[in-house]
Amino acid sequence: MFQQTPIYDRLVAERGDIPLQVRGEADRIHRDLAQVLRQASALQASTPPSVFEPKQPPRAL
Repeated sequence: MFQQTPIYDRLVAERGDIPLQVRGEADRIHRDLAQVLRQASALQASTPPSVFEPKQPPRAL
């Protein structure tokens, strides 16, 4: 996208490819979150219901 512009090349040389780093971090966070959600849903599915929680939510008065 920006590779054709000299200013972008100079900024990448000086500061690093920030958009590439951000995309990498976003991908890592996405993978981590997907793993946490899978584990949470598996844990919730394998946990028996609590005898202390009502079967129906309380109604408003």
